[in-house]
Amino acid sequence: MVSATAFLAAGSSRVVAEEAGMKEQERTGSGQKKALIVTGIDHPAHKWKLTTPVLRVAVAKDKRMSVTVTEDAKFLASPDLKNYDMIMLNYMNWENPGPGKDAQDGLRRAVDGGTGLVIVHFSCGAFQGWSEFVKIAGRVWDPKLRSHDPLGKFKVEIKDKEHPITKGMGDFETADELYTCLAGDTAIKVLASAKSVVDKKDYPMAFTLEYGKGKVFQSVLGHDVKALESEPVQKLFRHACAWAGGLEPEE
Repeated sequence: MVSATAFLAAGSSRVVAEEAGMKEQERTGSGQKKALIVTGIDHPAHKWKLTTPVLRVAVAKDKRMSVTVTEDAKFLASPDLKNYDMIMLNYMNWENPGPGKDAQDGLRRAVDGGTGLVIVHFSCGAFQGWSEFVKIAGRVWDPKLRSHDPLGKFKVEIKDKEHPITKGMGDFETADELYTCLAGDTAIKVLASAKSVVDKKDYPMAFTLEYGKGKVFQSVLGHDVKALESEPVQKLFRHACAWAGGLEPEE
């Protein structure tokens, strides 16, 4: 089996273990779930170099999970991908051809085989032209639709108070982009929604689905560091990573 270190040495990926000060033996201890954050490129308005560390710390607050970051989506083609229990996408290949078919196939096989997937904000716009992504993600960015309300405060309403991800969570206010641009007809379960100040319609802010054996969560929240520093938003993503990775979410 090719190790992540060897894959990195070959120049195919840059993988950075950032476990919030946890020792190697603690990170790989029995029973601990391994999370992979895929990042490295996004729309210019989305500062992935700033938001990724916030996401990493938010997830790592659950000590049952170790967190690794790769800044090269081609790592999705690595045989090491099977070593992770869940993948978080903080990635959008804006004006970039993307990581290629092998990486797309790697992601598809991983999720279909049971690896969890968490999709953050504009990651819904990744892999444009790859028809299978809407089946995996549930909904994807449609550039023909109005993109979002003006950046500002709005209320997120929890629609399912019994789902493991949102159980115990109440409605909350956030300052973010309220996305109105998602398209797709894949069956999803909406966990949270918000009402647009522009057209007064409700739009999903967080939802789940299953793809093969994999659990998938998507939230369009998380435009910038301020949005991601919101305690309820961090809890939403932390719970989602635990759930997608096969754990019962906890505080």
